[in-house]
Amino acid sequence: MRLDLFLSRPFPGPLERAGLSRSGIQRVIAEGQITLNGRKTKASARLKPNDAVEIRLLPPRETALVPESVPLDILFEDEDCLVVNKPAGMVVHPAAGRQSGTLVNALLHYCPNLQGIGGERRPGIVHRLDKDTSGVMVVAKHDRAFHQLAQQFKERRVRKEYLAFVWGLVDQQKGSIDRPIGRHRSDRKRMSSLRSVPRLREALTEWQVENAFRVEPAGERSFWVTLLRLKPHSGRTHQIRVHLADQGYPVVGDRIYGRKRYGPGGNREPLPGVTDFPRQALHAERLGFSHPRTGAPVAFYAPLPLDMQRLLDSLREWHSISERRKVGKGG
Repeated sequence: MRLDLFLSRPFPGPLERAGLSRSGIQRVIAEGQITLNGRKTKASARLKPNDAVEIRLLPPRETALVPESVPLDILFEDEDCLVVNKPAGMVVHPAAGRQSGTLVNALLHYCPNLQGIGGERRPGIVHRLDKDTSGVMVVAKHDRAFHQLAQQFKERRVRKEYLAFVWGLVDQQKGSIDRPIGRHRSDRKRMSSLRSVPRLREALTEWQVENAFRVEPAGERSFWVTLLRLKPHSGRTHQIRVHLADQGYPVVGDRIYGRKRYGPGGNREPLPGVTDFPRQALHAERLGFSHPRTGAPVAFYAPLPLDMQRLLDSLREWHSISERRKVGKGG
């Protein structure tokens, strides 16, 4: 049997404690942390009876990222992964122009004894949410959990549900948007399913109407807001926002794919609590996957954040006012 295959079998020991995947085992063999009969070897080496395999794992390399005491809303945690409710405004991973205050900085402080990913002491970011999107995220604590969860996302076995407030009255009760997404033809910071460069990646989003709110007494389609439940079956950059905007229903508050909204009838005064909503009104409400160690199905829920709950209250109020005005004018 190959050395890496032999060591990837589940049995108690340092490799299991480190949570190394087969690729992680291949890496530490190449680094000389695993020897065969006292010598550095290869992952492909074939084992024979009486061979001596010695494992001396080095501690994970310290990351250059800085731990920070940032509050976290932890929905679940065990030795393999943790699930967080990410607030709007928090960047997931440090990047150019943002080296602090990210989810990774917060997790490094919260989990000082991380076993590491790829030999580095850092959390395993399996998937991401945009800075101004709130909701459920799963993070791996070690290599094996990271690769197992990443495989589930790649194979589209993860169940994701989002809530979004969109401009416009959506006529049908449910449907889907099956349209490839690529980089925008003229704006490299945006994605598009209509005006993109030739290199496209398939993207599918299911949607269902949860509620609709009239914010204009005459009932013009452009002055309705619809609350949608969305199930993306792929994970393209900005997928939900792009699909909805290109369909003619941009997410409320989306400064990239929407446009500035004013009150009805040409009134340039905002609708308080609605047209001035400060971020895209998009929330990752539910996330389901198979646990990376046991394989058991697990699911997690993050309630609507306070700002979106206030938006919902404002929409209900505007809808009530519009209905009263409509009845007052004879219906």
